[in-house]
Amino acid sequence: MILSFLLFWPLLTSVFLLLVKLKNAKEIALFASIVELIASIVIISQFTKSADVQFIINIPWIRSLGINFSAGIDGISLLLVLLTTVLVPFIILSTFGSSEKRSSSFYGLILMMQMALIGVFTARDGFLFYIFWEMALIPIYFICLIWGGEGSGKITLKFFIYTLAGSLFMLVALVYLYLQTPDAHSFDIDALYSAGRSLPLQEQSILFWAIFLAFAIKMPVFPFHTWQPDTYTVSPVQGTMLLSAIMLKMGIYGVIRWLIPVVPMGVQQWGNVAIILSVIGIIYASCIAIIQKDFKRLIAYSSIAHVGLISAGMQGAMIQMLSHGIVVFASFYIIEIIFERTKTRDLSELGGIRNVAPKLASVFLVVMMGSVALPLTSGFVGEFLLINSLVQYQMIIGAIAGLTIILGAVYMLRTFQKAMSGETNKTTVGFFDLTSQEKIVLYPIVILIVAIGVYPTPLLEISEAAVNNLLVIVSDFSASVK
Repeated sequence: MILSFLLFWPLLTSVFLLLVKLKNAKEIALFASIVELIASIVIISQFTKSADVQFIINIPWIRSLGINFSAGIDGISLLLVLLTTVLVPFIILSTFGSSEKRSSSFYGLILMMQMALIGVFTARDGFLFYIFWEMALIPIYFICLIWGGEGSGKITLKFFIYTLAGSLFMLVALVYLYLQTPDAHSFDIDALYSAGRSLPLQEQSILFWAIFLAFAIKMPVFPFHTWQPDTYTVSPVQGTMLLSAIMLKMGIYGVIRWLIPVVPMGVQQWGNVAIILSVIGIIYASCIAIIQKDFKRLIAYSSIAHVGLISAGMQGAMIQMLSHGIVVFASFYIIEIIFERTKTRDLSELGGIRNVAPKLASVFLVVMMGSVALPLTSGFVGEFLLINSLVQYQMIIGAIAGLTIILGAVYMLRTFQKAMSGETNKTTVGFFDLTSQEKIVLYPIVILIVAIGVYPTPLLEISEAAVNNLLVIVSDFSASVK
């Protein structure tokens, strides 16, 4: 029942806002997102730290095709549901200092995307997973198109085509797996797992690339990343937050839930190539970030670098997805605050902000430390676990991937120096410090960055059993094949 509420509450509120144009849509959306957050906290309080899937929904949908409305939560999905329900209220709160045209539609689309994201993270039926996957694309497309900046039409079309094309490959792979299930074909996740593992190496390899392509575009992994920097730059800041902080986690989650367990031999055969592509993306995006002049574009490339590292591990990926989500959300919000005050994102035109806005500078310093994985911040825990996993996998790859910390420090410290340090100039002389509304958004995020870095154990324990169970299943299968 509680999972049904978690899925349908934002959908119902979204439909209401889209159909009924209200002046107080912002307040209604915030209320709805807070109720959703409370529901996720109830789930956490009732969740048992085991590998079992809990809060299961399983309702026959299209019986003739073996399609069920099947959803459930384990430790892996719970962390991402938590990330979604925590960040959406903050994303809505970040708009309280401004006004949006067609506000009722704007907030309705945000809530619709929240529903689709939670659906992706909880679906236990392959067809249902695909439906939610595609549903998440629709609201973010219109958010970026209607409320985006100059050139948003062309750029968002590229984003739409990229992601839709990748999704079609995944759909073909899911249908093929469906046809390999027993006579009474089914899209049930366990049935697809069994069907995928029963296939020979050649077929698993083909399916690996068909499924991985959809996830690689969404993350994005080099060289499927080209849609991201432009889309992040022209999107309204709330659209960028949804894309970077939550939506790209769909790809990483997909790899963990719908790729590794389905085609383990394909992963063994081609996983090394995927890891190399991720490491190339880390170095490439970090180097491009160093030379960026546009603050927002710099953070976009930074996001590519960090996600490239996330895609290379399992348990470390879980905690790093949370850390990346809250850090990148705060980064884009700080950029928006600076842009609203100065009307520029060009780093060469900024400077001396800490002299007139010490509280903003202090918050940005903590966020920056989380981004560069300084010990006792959330970023350190995830990146340490990820790099440790890569070093155990292959020392050279781990060492190269570790450069992301050094390169990240270079471009983030450079950014802090250019924007915050030095003397104020004609652009920043009239800059003022954080307002009460901005503090309400940023201070809790700062607390989360530090709290997760100091004591990550509760979050790690949530996903540990589910991750270990997945690794055991894949390991046992590999041993049986040998």
